[in-house]
Amino acid sequence: MSETTTWTVTGMTCGHCVASVAEEIGELDGVEQVDVVLATGTVTVTSATPLDRERVEAAVTEAGYVLA
Repeated sequence: MSETTTWTVTGMTCGHCVASVAEEIGELDGVEQVDVVLATGTVTVTSATPLDRERVEAAVTEAGYVLA
């Protein structure tokens, strides 16, 4: 059973930012889908197994942004 969680990401200003965040989170084990919305500054992640905040935060930080 998949799990979907939405977080807020700060600092994104363009399509490149969206792509970077989606790519880093998409590389996490178990992630099935990543939807990043620039207008709302949110990322919604669907995963096969529960994702802990620390893993997602590390991926967002690696992309150069902040998980709020």
